[in-house]
Amino acid sequence: MKNKNPVLSQLPNMVTLLNLLSGSVSVIMVLSGETLIAAMLVGLAAIFDFFDGFLARLLKVKSDIGKELDSLADVISFGLVPALFLFMLLRNNPGLEETAGVGDMIPYLALLTGAFSAYRLAFFNLDTRQTESFRGLPTPANAIFIVSLSLIAGETPLFDAGVISSFAGNLWVQLLLIPLSCWLLVSDIPMFALKFSKGFGFSQNRTRYIFLLLSLLLLALFRFGGIPLIIVMYVMISLFTEGEKN
Repeated sequence: MKNKNPVLSQLPNMVTLLNLLSGSVSVIMVLSGETLIAAMLVGLAAIFDFFDGFLARLLKVKSDIGKELDSLADVISFGLVPALFLFMLLRNNPGLEETAGVGDMIPYLALLTGAFSAYRLAFFNLDTRQTESFRGLPTPANAIFIVSLSLIAGETPLFDAGVISSFAGNLWVQLLLIPLSCWLLVSDIPMFALKFSKGFGFSQNRTRYIFLLLSLLLLALFRFGGIPLIIVMYVMISLFTEGEKN
């Protein structure tokens, strides 16, 4: 039975708007050079993005407008924001000085990740297969990967991850990230969802529990450098587990 209370029925949409506002302020912070604050706002947006769907299921107020609003918010928080992070990362890369006069244009290629994020979100709303799992890399995961790599590639000691930082700071790695990110977003690769929609038992959530355990291990071993590794692991586990179901 659906919840008829008009206030409660709009609560998930209010949380979605908090996601949108977090992403909007994050845009300003990125362009102002406040990348740490911007990254924290992306994390906050991801929390709101999780809880709006959780509340909609809990209150039984899922709606078409809520689904559309969620995607519109995600375009900003997990599409435009990571694209701007990558744009600033490329623009500040000293390797651009060796690109034969086209260096000023190269950073704009990063905006393709935002465009492909928007395409993925539009397709997601129409794809009936993506109810219990995903096809392609979810935009929040892609955003977390790009934002964490951007912080690691910087010169802030707090985020120094040794060889991972050196790898993330390489110009060609950053350029390769653009087509790789765009492809993963719109690919047909099956990816598991983290939501526990069928209870919390281990047998029906084995993949999720293993992923969470390994994620904690990566964070313990590599600290902040473990975050992009977690996203890579997510893709790899999905290939082995979800691929077997298809």
